Amino acid sequence: MIKNVSIRARLALAMGFLAALLVVGGLMGVVGVLMSNGDVKQLYASRLASSEALSQSNVALSRARLWLYRIALDPTSPDVEQETRTARELLSTSKKAWDAYRALPFSGPEEAQRAADVNGKFDAFVANGLDLMFSAIATHDAVKIPEVWKSLPPSLFIDVSDGMDSLGAIQVTAAREMFDAAQARFHWFVGIAVLGIAIALAAAALAWWSLQRAIGLPLARAMEHFKAIADGDLTTDVEVHSGDEMGQLMSGLDAMQSKLVRTIGAVREGSRSIKTASQEISAGNLDLSQRTEEQAASLEQTAASMDELTSTVRQNAENAKQANEVVRSTAQLTERGNQATQEVVQTMRGLSDSSGKIAEIIGAIEGIAFQTNILSLNAAVEAARAGEQGRGFAVVAGEVRSLAQRSATASREIRDLITDSLKRVEAGARQADSAIGTMEAILDSVKSASSLMSEITSASEAQSKDIEQVNQAVSEMDRVTQQNAALVEQASAAALSLKEQASQLENAVSIFLVARN
Repeated sequence: MIKNVSIRARLALAMGFLAALLVVGGLMGVVGVLMSNGDVKQLYASRLASSEALSQSNVALSRARLWLYRIALDPTSPDVEQETRTARELLSTSKKAWDAYRALPFSGPEEAQRAADVNGKFDAFVANGLDLMFSAIATHDAVKIPEVWKSLPPSLFIDVSDGMDSLGAIQVTAAREMFDAAQARFHWFVGIAVLGIAIALAAAALAWWSLQRAIGLPLARAMEHFKAIADGDLTTDVEVHSGDEMGQLMSGLDAMQSKLVRTIGAVREGSRSIKTASQEISAGNLDLSQRTEEQAASLEQTAASMDELTSTVRQNAENAKQANEVVRSTAQLTERGNQATQEVVQTMRGLSDSSGKIAEIIGAIEGIAFQTNILSLNAAVEAARAGEQGRGFAVVAGEVRSLAQRSATASREIRDLITDSLKRVEAGARQADSAIGTMEAILDSVKSASSLMSEITSASEAQSKDIEQVNQAVSEMDRVTQQNAALVEQASAAALSLKEQASQLENAVSIFLVARN
């Protein structure tokens, strides 16, 4: 059951138990110190103070009696007054000390009863003894003072002194009892402390034993397994005896060893496969190197042929470009001839239009000449009717008619000439239109030729660029093929190195001893 308790819980329990013991021990120590302090305080404040007050009262009372005794022995001494004052001061001191004692707590009813008895005896001794002596001294009677002293019974002082001594003995007895109780309590606390120390030592030993079994032994076994693994022995069995942290550690160690066994096996198989594959890669690289060298030689020949083809295509492109320039110039000249012919046609059409307008003007002139001739005939008729008076008017009318006839004749001749010219202009216009059609056909042909030449030039340039690109590609292929040849050689060397490394890896892994299964 305890094997499944975690080490953390065990440590917590052990530390908690030790802490509880520490707290209990500390509390007991504090209580013991407080009780001891109370005993010491009571011993000092009650018993020691009571003993001191009793002692002071008894001593002062005895000294006052002694001074009065000296006065009784020599009542005529000049120091009687001083001795009397001293005796009175000592008596006062004794009373104060006695009152101080009575004000302190008593140890019990017996002490209280005895203190009451002593107090009565003290008052009786003062009233029946000391006060009588002080009264006699006050009379300065040298005879009476010794008689009064002699008449005082010694039992008065002895009873008071013995009572105070008995009260002092009671204080000593009470103090002894308090000391004995303190000693008993001390021994009890010492015994409890020793028992607590023994229990703490036993708990510590038990915790050490438990932790040693829970941590030390599993750690020792784990170190043995780690040393075996470091030495290459993977055949040892890892036993798990608990479910705590160390059990988890051993379980993890077992899992690590199992995975390491599988890893070593896989590395061995992989190293063998790598070794075989590297041999095949090396052989294939040698074959590939020979083929690559042959391909490089073929690519060099292809590159030389492509250089010649590039030069030829470039020359064709230049010739096509020059022919395209010639065709373009021809097309421009044809375009200008077409424009000139169109201008001639326009001029001929303008002449034809002008000839038509002239013919209309001449028709108008002929109409005017015809009307003028009619008017002249009418004027001649009227002149004939007028006779002699109209003769001059008839001459003018004849001249006007002659001019109208001549105008009509000239108009007809001009109209015939203009008609002939108009026919010729129309014939020239028709020939010009025919020439324009011909020029346009020629221009179209020239443009088609120019387009074809442009396309040929563009195709030649594109072909030249493509061939240059092909040439560059072939050169790049040649360079890449050479690089491939170098890479093949490097790969062959790498394959040999891989073969050697696989052998080294196999040798390195062979130090591990694993089970056959």
